[in-house]
Amino acid sequence: MQKRMGEAVARVARKVNDTVENKTDSLDLANCKLMTFPVGIYKAMRSVTEGIHHISLANNELKSLTSRFVTTFSQLRELNLAGNYLHRLPEEVTSLLHLRAINLSRNRFRHFPEPLAAVTTLETIDLEENEIAEVPVEKLATMASLRSLNLRANPVGPEVRLLVRPLVPFDLLLSPEEPSPKA
Repeated sequence: MQKRMGEAVARVARKVNDTVENKTDSLDLANCKLMTFPVGIYKAMRSVTEGIHHISLANNELKSLTSRFVTTFSQLRELNLAGNYLHRLPEEVTSLLHLRAINLSRNRFRHFPEPLAAVTTLETIDLEENEIAEVPVEKLATMASLRSLNLRANPVGPEVRLLVRPLVPFDLLLSPEEPSPKA
């Protein structure tokens, strides 16, 4: 067990070092069994955080994202948080002025993450396979840059299904309706 944990820590350290040394614009910490974003990474990456535009924390065990993460990586354009245990986002997400795409599929959201509606640059929001029943349609309709909202495999209510173009200026992806059982 300790050996595996040590290997996981070493793998994260290698990936962070590669990003810092090569000054790439991406940090890929997918599939690293992270339960939280390691605090040490902030210090290790402080010289390059402004240049990081893409972060993947997909398929980890994250239960929350801190405001420090959001404010540290303020230049993000793409954020992949698919396959975690997230159920909310920090309010500071609204400060991500360059964010174009966020993947929150396969998480534990019961409500649409409201801070996203204030991110005017967002083009793609992926919330597939969550537990979202209601969507703030009025707020989403005002998002001028939004091109695609994926709500497949969510228990969205029938009123959301009525939102088709031209009412909403983006592609709304939903699962097919289940046929009503015949009596």
